[in-house]
Amino acid sequence: MNELVSQGKSILMISSDMEELLGMSDRIIVLSENTYAGELKKEDFSQQNVLELASGGIKKPEWLTRRV
Repeated sequence: MNELVSQGKSILMISSDMEELLGMSDRIIVLSENTYAGELKKEDFSQQNVLELASGGIKKPEWLTRRV
């Protein structure tokens, strides 16, 4: 995957493995109950932030609450 990224390609990775997500991603988009819960940039990555988005714990701007 790293070789593809170095060639400028994008990769969509779907995983429930937190360590893999935090280690391999440039950004993480969280879906919860079929709804877009939010997006984290690499500098905001933490297991706590991902889980808070997934559980609805982080207060999000109104534009982030629209359904996908």
